[in-house]
Amino acid sequence: MPEKRYIMNLSDIFQETYTALSANKVRSGLTMLGIVIGISSVIAMVSIGQGAQSSIQSSIQSLGSNLLQVTPGAQRSAGGFGVSSGRGAARTLTLDDADAIAKEVSGIFAVAPEVSGRYQITAKGTNTNTSVIGVTSVYPTVRNVQIAEGSFISDQNNASGAKVAVIGPTVQSDLFGEEASAVGQSIRINKLEFKVIGVTIAKGGSGFTNQDDTVYISLTSAQRYLAGGKYVTTISIQAESAEAMAQVQSDSTDLLLSRHHISDSTQSDFSILNQNDLISTVSSVTQTFTLLLAAIAGISLIVGGIGIMNMMLTTVTERTREIGLRKAIGATKKDISMQFLAEAVALTIIGGLIGTALGATGAYTLTALGVLQTSVSLTSILLAFGVSAVIGIVFGYYPARRAASLNPIEALRYE
Repeated sequence: MPEKRYIMNLSDIFQETYTALSANKVRSGLTMLGIVIGISSVIAMVSIGQGAQSSIQSSIQSLGSNLLQVTPGAQRSAGGFGVSSGRGAARTLTLDDADAIAKEVSGIFAVAPEVSGRYQITAKGTNTNTSVIGVTSVYPTVRNVQIAEGSFISDQNNASGAKVAVIGPTVQSDLFGEEASAVGQSIRINKLEFKVIGVTIAKGGSGFTNQDDTVYISLTSAQRYLAGGKYVTTISIQAESAEAMAQVQSDSTDLLLSRHHISDSTQSDFSILNQNDLISTVSSVTQTFTLLLAAIAGISLIVGGIGIMNMMLTTVTERTREIGLRKAIGATKKDISMQFLAEAVALTIIGGLIGTALGATGAYTLTALGVLQTSVSLTSILLAFGVSAVIGIVFGYYPARRAASLNPIEALRYE
C-alpha cells in the first residue's frame, strides 16, 4: 500500500504541475524565456569556441604531420626577454645544416630545406604579389602538398637549376583566370622568366599563411637568382612518429649547436618549433576563449533563475488559500514543497529543451551558411540540461520552502 500511495502522489505532482503552469501560459512562457536565451547562448558560444579550436588545429596539421620547423635567429632578445631577435630573417642556417640533420639524427622520415620570400609575379599583363618558396623534391611529403595538374619540382630540376615553377590555385586564378590551364605557361618572378610545370591542390588558408597563394621553384634557383646566397630560411623536419618528435627536436638542437660552435643554448642562433607544442598552445588559448564566452552567456542563466524565483514567490502568494486548504485536508510540508519545486524544475527543464534546440540549430546554421565553423558536442548539451536542473532546484527551493512553512489556519484566512 505505501508503494501505491507514492506512485499516486508522484502522478498528482505531475498533474498539478501541468495545471499550474498551463493556467497562465503567458507568464510561464516569459519566465522560461530567460532560461531559453541563457541555454541557447551557452550552447552557441561553446560550439563557436570548439569549432574555432578544431579549425585552427586542422589548419596547423594541414601544414604537415609530425612536423618540426627550424628557423634562423636568436631565441631571445637582449636581457633574455621578449620575442626572438631576427627570427626568419637572419642568415644562420645552410643547406649543409639540413643535410647534417638528415644524416646524423635518428627518428627522421624526411628533411626539407627551403628559401622563401615575397616577390612580384607577372604573366601576360596580369600580376600579383605573393610568397615564392625554393624547395626540394621531398617538400610535398613533408608539408603535405599535392599536385592537381602537372608535376612538382624534381631532383633533376634542382641539380640543373632549372627555371621552373609550381603554383597554387590562387596564383593560377590571379594570373591566368579561373578556367585557363597554367601548365606550360610562363611567369616572371623578379623579372626572371619561369615555366609553370604544375598546379597544387587547393588547401585553403592555414591561419598563418595561405598555401594556395604560393609559388614553388627549385631551391637552387631561389638561392641563385632570388636570395643571392647559400642560406636557407627554414628547415622542415618530419619525424617518423609523434612520439619521436621530442627526441628529434632535442637531437637536432644539439647537432646545430655543435655545428654553429655555440656552447650556451640560450645564445643559439636558431629556434625549433614543435608542431605538437603549437597545437597545445592554440588549444589552451581557444579553451580559455570558449570558457569566457560560456561564462558571459551564462550570466543570462542567472537572470533567468532569478526570474523563476520571482514568479514562484508570486505564485505562492496567489495560492496561499489553496496551500492552506491542502494542509487542512492532510497535505504535509514535504508534499507542498515538492509541488512548488516540481513547478520550478519543470520551467527550467522545458526552457532547457527549447534553448538546446535553438542553440544547436543556430550553430548548425552558422556552419551551413559558411559564417563560422562550429562544433556542437554532446558534453555541451548534457551540461545545458544539468545547469537547467540545478537552476530549477536552487531558485525554486526558497519559494517551495516558504510555501511549505505557511500556517494552514492563517493561509485559510488569507484574502
